[in-house]
Amino acid sequence: MNDIEGRKVMKETPMVLDLEPGTYYWCSCGKSGNIPFCDGSHTGTEFVPVEFKISEKKKAALCSCQKTKNAPFCDGTHQKP
Repeated sequence: MNDIEGRKVMKETPMVLDLEPGTYYWCSCGKSGNIPFCDGSHTGTEFVPVEFKISEKKKAALCSCQKTKNAPFCDGTHQKP
């Protein structure tokens, strides 16, 4: 897929996941083999993962287009031209 500011775009729609309580690391470079989560593929680049915590089990829409202004969560930016 296309790159945005050096980020690899995996897909244009969010990944809706059931998340258990815990600490997660969202991939900000788009190169992870475990999208939307970081696997360290950013090493040697300017990108760093975004840490986020879930306090109770919930469904969350995580950004896959790398355009969100509310990382790691989808903010609907992928729908804008």
